[in-house]
Amino acid sequence: MEKKVSAPAGFTGSFLEEMMRLKDVGSKRVSSWDRTGGNWDFLNIAAGETATLADISGAGCIRHVYVTVGNLDRFFLRKMVLRMFWDDEDTPSVEVPLGDFFGLGFCEPRYFTSLLVTVNPGAQPGGTIGLNNYFPMPFSTRALVTVENDCEVPCPTFWYHIDYEEHDSLAQDVARFHAQWRRENPCRAVQLSEAKNLDGKENYVILEAGGLGNYVGMFLNVDNICGGWYGEGDDMIFIDGEKWPPSLHGTGTEEIFGGGACPNVEYAGPYTGFHLVSSKDFAGKQSMYRFCVNDPVRFRESIRVTLEHGHANDLGNDYSSTAFWYQKEPHAAFPALLERDERLPRADDGCMQVYRKELEAYAVMNRIGGLPDYIHAVSQEDRAEVDRIRNELTSDLEKKDYQAALKKAETLCEVLAKYDK
Repeated sequence: MEKKVSAPAGFTGSFLEEMMRLKDVGSKRVSSWDRTGGNWDFLNIAAGETATLADISGAGCIRHVYVTVGNLDRFFLRKMVLRMFWDDEDTPSVEVPLGDFFGLGFCEPRYFTSLLVTVNPGAQPGGTIGLNNYFPMPFSTRALVTVENDCEVPCPTFWYHIDYEEHDSLAQDVARFHAQWRRENPCRAVQLSEAKNLDGKENYVILEAGGLGNYVGMFLNVDNICGGWYGEGDDMIFIDGEKWPPSLHGTGTEEIFGGGACPNVEYAGPYTGFHLVSSKDFAGKQSMYRFCVNDPVRFRESIRVTLEHGHANDLGNDYSSTAFWYQKEPHAAFPALLERDERLPRADDGCMQVYRKELEAYAVMNRIGGLPDYIHAVSQEDRAEVDRIRNELTSDLEKKDYQAALKKAETLCEVLAKYDK
């Protein structure tokens, strides 16, 4: 019998091959480790302060960004802003609220696993959450990563890892990573003639970019204030300045994210997911994702990624999104980031009243001087009381018992008032 001969060293294409291929690159990490050798392995970021997470010289590629945060402001995930600059550019290629960069569009913990973004739990109840992003982020001469604490109170604990490779140089065809956040609150409902959308002009805009590049996905958040099924809207992607019809025209919102008709349960896969579904009747807050790993959308001159809000844009819901893409620099100017209060997710009046009272209490920590001074100034008994009240207050808010929550927030103010400088 003739002996079979193995094929020479050609393997089927797979990203898993990266683990066995030997390459002449260096592996590095920038993190919040305590430079004194102690165990304070986090940043303490004052209110209004911008912290530099990484400032890397030379050529390289960020492979993993990990963050976990202890922040007293319950809306910090929309108030803190992540920015990334490549190769000494003047404007950031990434400008996204911290939570939205990791798929948390409503400042709520949401645990899910995908190929490119994963959110993991810490201790429960009330623990921090582990945020992980695996998009490769190359650069030729410099990578600058910052986070702005746009909260009125300090961010006492911000842990992070940024894992990256060092390269001698990058190939000319390696594009730069970009991420952009947008919101329309609410979208303008329209009544088109015969309920037919034949130009896409009233669609929600997820991304407009100019240059040569690849669109590779998005997170989408819909706060369904109109009620009923919200997802009859088709996606329409216009490439290189084309008019109607677009190169890519979809058949409904759920199809973008790989679901069956009208999903009302949560799921999460490598490339698609509905990782937040608030209710079986589609009311309230919904979050979903689509990563175009095997099917990036190519553009030579420009791209306009849009989505109908309802059939023919007939619903006025609150839409927000984070678009991800790679392109050759320079990139077109981003829309101005919304002001802090305009970024906040919608909440009941009762919730916002409690929230404002919470901020009044936590402002004391800001005046004390941040976490280290808080620990030294406030007694152990009072710190334990603050933690207990915060956990009970959060439980009251989840039950929408705003009267009970407000009383606890007022007690919180009383406990901390005696330490107010």
